[in-house]
Amino acid sequence: MNLKNTMLFFLIILCFSMSFGQEEGEDVIRNTFEQYKTAILNDRGEEAFQYVDSRTHAYYNKMAEVSRQADSLAVDSMDLLDKMMVLTIRHRATKEEIQSFDGKRLLIFAIKNGMIDKKSVGYQEIGAVSFEGKEMATGQLRTLGQDTPVYFDFHKEEGNWKVDLTSVFAISGAAMKKMFEESGEDENEMLDLILEMMTGTAPTSAIWHPIE
Repeated sequence: MNLKNTMLFFLIILCFSMSFGQEEGEDVIRNTFEQYKTAILNDRGEEAFQYVDSRTHAYYNKMAEVSRQADSLAVDSMDLLDKMMVLTIRHRATKEEIQSFDGKRLLIFAIKNGMIDKKSVGYQEIGAVSFEGKEMATGQLRTLGQDTPVYFDFHKEEGNWKVDLTSVFAISGAAMKKMFEESGEDENEMLDLILEMMTGTAPTSAIWHPIE
């Protein structure tokens, strides 16, 4: 085999190896999301926590602290999604539970108490995957087999790929705010109505006050 043919041979092998490695990496990303989804659908909160990244941990830690300490003015000034999170926690959890929450306990509570919609999660999967360096990837969310404009970020932490739930909060919050604005109803009244529909119990004014 002459030099030209040798170089061509190794170039073909290299391209094949890179292509195979990329597909394998995409499967790892999709599998991470599937494992997270399976844990959610089976109420395995501690297991689900293993598949979410440090950004998600930090967010739930913050929400646990805010749920204990924020007064009505602070809650009302929050982004819509954060406001709904805090009010939902205060409406659904007992005083003792809220006082015990850290990020992990809060996420487990949310999973076990229906704060994450299992029905919609069950229809979700990751479609196209793209990598940004060796430790970050984005995966397009597919629902009922259809591509959506929503993308989850994934980060490699301690050797394992994990999903960043916070990466979809901005688009989710914007969609919710648009829906509220189009309804013409007062935002806080809409939140009260949603909480009542979710639990069958009307919230009291206590959800606007810090936990003593």
